[in-house]
Amino acid sequence: MTTNFNPYQDTLNMPFFIAEIGINHNGDMDLTKKLIDMAAETGCQAVKFQKRDIDVVYTQEYLDSARQSPWGTTQRDQKAGLEFGKEEYDQIDAYCKQKGILWSASAWDVNSQKFLRQYDLPFNKVASAMLTHSELLREIASEGKHTFISTGMSTFEDIDNAVEIFRSANCPFTLFHCVSTYPCKDDDCNINLIPALKSKYGCHVGYSGHEEGILPSILAVSVGAIALERHITLDRSMYGSDQSASIEKPELERLVKESRKVTNTMGTGQKMFLQHEVPVANKLRYFEGGKSANA
Repeated sequence: MTTNFNPYQDTLNMPFFIAEIGINHNGDMDLTKKLIDMAAETGCQAVKFQKRDIDVVYTQEYLDSARQSPWGTTQRDQKAGLEFGKEEYDQIDAYCKQKGILWSASAWDVNSQKFLRQYDLPFNKVASAMLTHSELLREIASEGKHTFISTGMSTFEDIDNAVEIFRSANCPFTLFHCVSTYPCKDDDCNINLIPALKSKYGCHVGYSGHEEGILPSILAVSVGAIALERHITLDRSMYGSDQSASIEKPELERLVKESRKVTNTMGTGQKMFLQHEVPVANKLRYFEGGKSANA
């Protein structure tokens, strides 16, 4: 299964912006739709979810262990409460089409990747936690769809192996620089790794941020990030492990707007005497004799 989708065709709206809903929907479809609305209204091109077969991803012992949550008293209760199935994804698919925004999901196991194929999604996503899951990577790469690959919690050797899988399958990809702490301290963001990844692997590089603010994400675009992914939330105080590392609507709106100014603001690096500087020069320029033209 292949697609002709290219996230970088719309050069006027770069970086390509993915609003990560993840599990911040808390199993609530009304909340999910509000998050999709938020992404669409702020100019994001896509939203993204997470899909797991909890009986594959987690051990029985872990699922049976205690955890207090809105859904019950075990880890299974909590994980199942956050997991959407076909009925919910059918609604997500229809609602995103209605709103004119793309959607995808990061699968955490092969079963989930196969489940997602029924929606013919425009792109795939590899979560940082799955970067070393070679079987899953091969399954994703076999589809030939543009894939965003997050690189948190990894070594260059880990990234080398992932890149080899996707290149061997002739599957287009973008690496996402990522630091997997929630939230991530600004001092840990290491934004200068973005051009290093681009140089080392000769591919597009983006940034998947988990910081509380927006400055590192804007700096990421200034050093070459061509795509951004940020977790979004209606309210950081809501229940959920990712809420505190997410941004609310005012920040998202500002980030999308400001990140798309970066390329023009950075300019070409060539020294130019702009035409609209001429009147200022005529007024203020120092001339022989120590006087400006209008002195």
